[in-house]
Amino acid sequence: MRKNLIILLLIVIALTLPLYTGVYILHIFSSILIFLALSLSWDMMLRTGQLSFGTAGFFGLGAYASVLIVVNMGFNPILSLLIGAIFSGFIAFILGFIVLRLREIYFAITTLALTHVFSVIIRNFSDFTGGASGKILASAIFEGDPVKIYYLVLIVAGLAIIISEVFKRSRIHYAINAIRNDETTAKSSGIDVFKYLLFVFVSTSALQGLVGAVYAHQYAFVNPESTFSLNFLLLPIAMALVGGIYSTNGPIIGALLLGLISEYLKLIMPYGHLIVYGLIIVFVVLFLPRGIYSTIHNKLLKSNIIGGDKNANTASK
Repeated sequence: MRKNLIILLLIVIALTLPLYTGVYILHIFSSILIFLALSLSWDMMLRTGQLSFGTAGFFGLGAYASVLIVVNMGFNPILSLLIGAIFSGFIAFILGFIVLRLREIYFAITTLALTHVFSVIIRNFSDFTGGASGKILASAIFEGDPVKIYYLVLIVAGLAIIISEVFKRSRIHYAINAIRNDETTAKSSGIDVFKYLLFVFVSTSALQGLVGAVYAHQYAFVNPESTFSLNFLLLPIAMALVGGIYSTNGPIIGALLLGLISEYLKLIMPYGHLIVYGLIIVFVVLFLPRGIYSTIHNKLLKSNIIGGDKNANTASK
């Protein structure tokens, strides 16, 4: 009951935020929500046991597909967001038949390399993509209205949360957990490992493409250097690790915490905030290896505050 009230309160705050805040605060939370969605998408793939470093690549593909179809073909900006997501998912589907045969560090390195491959391709098709200079939209989506942009980003972040919860509460959860724990045992139990890996890979890549499309339309431009930036990989990973992996709540907490801390540090130490930011991440990884959410949740369970011994035992497995 208490958990439901907290969730309801957070939803009300998120929905009413534009009523009592200014443009600057809305911009901060729009940015946090962008990285929150990316962090959840990265964590969903990690739940299968596959460490993907392709987040920035599919983010960039969605951004470029969405912007180019508006600039070169005159598509409606809202419709182009969906096309960006579909394009990223389609590319992931094709590449999945190759990269998902790989495991562990080989999969991670290959997905990281894909980001650079996508960037190089974009640079070399300059007549269509704008090359190294990129493309500029006539205006940001909704004519740059910060309130409408905030609600758009909030919808995308909400979609990421819903997908994560579906993965967590449906039989997909049991399949991908089995694959992560022991792939051989999962196969012998009748689980189609490749099918589930491909489904999660395509779903998370499409989500990353959608986030990239929204981000590109928010700032009304794309170029290879900024659109395929590793910030769209490293920051979501850091947020998931700090908040707690293999969960929905962990990346949400990590995104909110690191997002707000980052903005505050930029104000008080413009040239040194990244050092403090890095120290926070190192501290959490060393002393809270399961992340903030999982650590606190398990302590509450053991203290019998939010459940009994049975729940504590279940959570520790």
